[in-house]
Amino acid sequence: MTTVTDDLLRRILRETKIIALVGASPRPERPSHGVMRFLQQHGYRVIPVNPGIAGKMLNDELVYARLADIPEAKAGKIDMVDIFRNSDDALAAAREAIEIGARTVWMQLNVVNETAAQEAEAAGLRVVMDRCPAIEIPRLFGGRHEA
Repeated sequence: MTTVTDDLLRRILRETKIIALVGASPRPERPSHGVMRFLQQHGYRVIPVNPGIAGKMLNDELVYARLADIPEAKAGKIDMVDIFRNSDDALAAAREAIEIGARTVWMQLNVVNETAAQEAEAAGLRVVMDRCPAIEIPRLFGGRHEA
């Protein structure tokens, strides 16, 4: 797997505009909810994916059941798939990210799936594992970053 450097993270975060967040939660106390809000506050469009609440609104965005259901995915416009699922479930999400032509697969803190990373990289996607953009943005940009 490609080494994830600060330069690579900065490039990903600067080039990304639209993020599909797999595992989005409607519960404000859940990390995925807070990270979605954080990313939105930093200028990213974040589209929630969660089959359990598909069709409802979350943080002013319509929730979709699968990545392939998102209209922007059909147009090849999802820059990043941010995976808030357990490590075992990350493979299916990574494979969906490959199918829709996403540019980056980002697995959240404590989400590590080497097979998912290898398949995504082999398909030409950039891969980040076991990191959180809500931590990396302030660290790399001092909190002054807008998508």
